[in-house]
Amino acid sequence: MPEELLRRSQPDGDPAAVGSFEFARSVLPNGLRVVTERIPYVRSVSLGFWFGAGSRCETPKENGISHFIEHMMFKGTASRSARAIAEIFDAVGGQLNAFTARENTAYYARVLDRHFALAVDVVGDMLLHSLFQPEDIEKEKGVIQEEIRMYEDTPDELVHDLFAEGIIGQHPLGQPVLGKAENVSAFSRQDVLAYLEKWYVPANLVVAAAGNITHRQVVDAVSAQLGQIPARPVPALLLWEPRPARNILRDKDTEQVHLCLGGPGLPRNDPRRYAMMIMDTVLGGGMSSRLFQELREERALVYSTYSFHTGFQEAGMFGVYAGTSPENLLQVLDVVRTELRRLQQEGITQVELERAKEQVKGGFMLSLESTSSRMTRIAKMEMYEERIKSPDAVMAEIDAVQRSDVQDLAAQLADPDKMTLAAIGPGVRKKLADQYPA
Repeated sequence: MPEELLRRSQPDGDPAAVGSFEFARSVLPNGLRVVTERIPYVRSVSLGFWFGAGSRCETPKENGISHFIEHMMFKGTASRSARAIAEIFDAVGGQLNAFTARENTAYYARVLDRHFALAVDVVGDMLLHSLFQPEDIEKEKGVIQEEIRMYEDTPDELVHDLFAEGIIGQHPLGQPVLGKAENVSAFSRQDVLAYLEKWYVPANLVVAAAGNITHRQVVDAVSAQLGQIPARPVPALLLWEPRPARNILRDKDTEQVHLCLGGPGLPRNDPRRYAMMIMDTVLGGGMSSRLFQELREERALVYSTYSFHTGFQEAGMFGVYAGTSPENLLQVLDVVRTELRRLQQEGITQVELERAKEQVKGGFMLSLESTSSRMTRIAKMEMYEERIKSPDAVMAEIDAVQRSDVQDLAAQLADPDKMTLAAIGPGVRKKLADQYPA
């Protein structure tokens, strides 16, 4: 089957194969989507239930409820206690977990192929029949408030939330995934059920599986468990319209200052995303990157530094992270700005281009040795309406990136004079207020 037909459903659910890449997609009558990649030479299956429900779906008063619901799904159903759920997966040597992000919540399992039906049954039971007992809700509030406190004590992670808030502003996309402690303390069972009714609908769910399983097995199992859920519309998302960003400087008694300097990036499906991968890799994507070599190896100013790009549906964020001693803060910022300006004005060399291509391709292909990564890959492509591509097609797009593509992107995005700063650490307001006014 031609590659452009890979995303089209087959009436009989047979997979479309391109070389060793075997992918199939079906849509149940209620709108639930099932995507699979068959890997017949392994003995495991990775299974994920992905909802398009994250912190960007929440009102300010709801902020944190997506993550709260993720926790509550593990607290027991009408037929299984929380302990029973854990024991079931331990008894078969499997793994069960979940995570919440800005744009989605995922419940995922990895089991031997012969236990696939059991995994679908248990996760489906959690999604359909979790009890959300008031006493469990009150107990879990304490757990999540401790998680928020732990996060507040992890400045190298917290600074990324401050950076998102500075770039995105008051739009829901800029809200922290964990939410605020005062929100969590106010959540009721009615709040939880209302959010589930709104966002946990079949058309907002992708079930993805990768491993030694056929597409028909997955469709049949998912249909039996979730196929009878009534179809309901998915609420429209409020799109982010970029506005002037603001610097966020927070004084905190820490050993290091943690900073993110950056600005708007590319939407998730922007055709220039492979050029962005190359630019990101050259700037701060590993031990050979410009930032690592200059800040750590040459000047010994940092232990950790890297660049990053996060793409969302309609926009993205591009930036640099560094952690350094307070006395080195201004010097580190000066070096980061210098490297960004050099990237903006000069682009990258041919040697850097070729090395970065191999680094990106190597990381991508090595990730495909994990069924979990392959499950995540097809789930995200389906969720984000990206045409499914074979690994060879992805490699070809990476190879097609030219120096001029990176130069054009750097000229647009890497101007340090137009960037926003988020910093957390001792005395940052006083040290940076003149250079980066809030």
